[in-house]
Amino acid sequence: MAAQEFNFPKLGTQVQDRATLLAIDDYSLPLMHDLCYFLSKPRVHPQPVLVPRRDNRKAPDFLGTHFYGTVLQDEGKFRMWYYAVGLGETPAEILEGPVCYAESDDGMQWTRPSLGRTLYKGDRDNNVLGLPGDRTDGPNVIKDEDDPDPMRQYKMVYEYHAPIPRKGRPRLSTIRTATSPDGIAWEVGPEVPIDDFIEQASFYKYDGLYIINGQSVGPFSRSEDGNMAGRQGYVWISPDFNTWLPEKGMSFLLPENPDPANRGSKKAYDQVHLGTGAAILGNVLVGLYSIWHQKENFHEISGDLGLVVSNDGIHFREPVKSFVYLWHHESPATPAPGASYPTVLCQSNGILNVGDETRIYHGRWRNARYSEDYYAEIALATLPRDRWGAVGIFPGEGKGSVWSTPIKLPQGDWELSLNGDGARGMRVEIGDERFNLLPQFSGEHAGTTAAASGLDCPVHWAQANLASLAGRTVRLKCHLDRAGDADPRLYALYLKEG
Repeated sequence: MAAQEFNFPKLGTQVQDRATLLAIDDYSLPLMHDLCYFLSKPRVHPQPVLVPRRDNRKAPDFLGTHFYGTVLQDEGKFRMWYYAVGLGETPAEILEGPVCYAESDDGMQWTRPSLGRTLYKGDRDNNVLGLPGDRTDGPNVIKDEDDPDPMRQYKMVYEYHAPIPRKGRPRLSTIRTATSPDGIAWEVGPEVPIDDFIEQASFYKYDGLYIINGQSVGPFSRSEDGNMAGRQGYVWISPDFNTWLPEKGMSFLLPENPDPANRGSKKAYDQVHLGTGAAILGNVLVGLYSIWHQKENFHEISGDLGLVVSNDGIHFREPVKSFVYLWHHESPATPAPGASYPTVLCQSNGILNVGDETRIYHGRWRNARYSEDYYAEIALATLPRDRWGAVGIFPGEGKGSVWSTPIKLPQGDWELSLNGDGARGMRVEIGDERFNLLPQFSGEHAGTTAAASGLDCPVHWAQANLASLAGRTVRLKCHLDRAGDADPRLYALYLKEG
């Protein structure tokens, strides 16, 4: 049977088999009455999932396990690529990189297999991948199952420090690409595929395009008025993973200081650290960015995580402006004995749905000076699946409603379900793209669910068949009614093949 496609003509996007309308996505659900957002609070697991090996001074990750990296659920297990920080020749010298690998049966308890690929401090008994370059870090990995070449199904973008002077810098911090048949043995691409300063948060494939989401800074980052900017989020795009466009796009930017003389990477104001760590949910992307609280003293800087969404993989926006989704004091790095250092939370390719749970793997960087107090670990926060935030009724009101963007339905049968609490207090009507309600799907014939709450509450229409709408363009109107103590919260609507 051919895959069914849900098309969003106003958004210019389409998705096969299943569409997700997140409550926090104001493009998919653009019109509300007496409803507002109630953003969720992730549950932080008390223990980190991967920590430095402080019992082995020769380990590549003796000082830090940085999650500028990736977690995939793949080949029946969880797989992680991260970058290590180890000791140099003196206590004041640290070695950033190399890229390392770990795996797990449950995503909680991780092992670092001995790969035997790279000689590190005189020993091959390590989990180093062996990418070329004297400093390699920040591995973002995808499994590209649409690529017919099995030798290229795993694709990586990693941070590479190229010896190419540009704009007063002796070396250019940029990216390099690599491909692999198994995620372990990698063949690298050109040394400098993009002649730009890039420190990336994530890499993903969306709408047939390969997209790097990261930050530029200093002379490589300019605000809308052309003046110097601080850390801001940009995207770089390739149609084929071989050739990358020299033009970058503004993906997510925080306001710059109105005085151009007080802008830049070392000025004290909030900036976007590393861009957006994004995950694809079919027709929508959800992601996190680090709110970098820049200080003149670098080691006073901390970082929280903010929430953003996108419908094109390029432009991201906050559901609630300036809202801190996860504070660094809610997920602090393990403290150093006898000292106090701020935590910088770091996001990357670390958001994935596992059963009924959304997992948020993230980094906790103890911002200490280059010494043995330097430390980074990998942590986990969780949500019930897709419950990033809900729409709910205004305080003091009894009901509210929300309209969807137009949706062109597939040919064939389809189903609608709700992710919500108090779902019995919800009704769904269907109208045409000009908001005219269809009598057989509205009013007393509106769709309802028998489920009190749940992540996937089926909606049924007693007097009509959804298959009769095949090929039509419709809008959904969801009503929320407060009854007694019930306070309904809608997190998402799902349209899927019937």
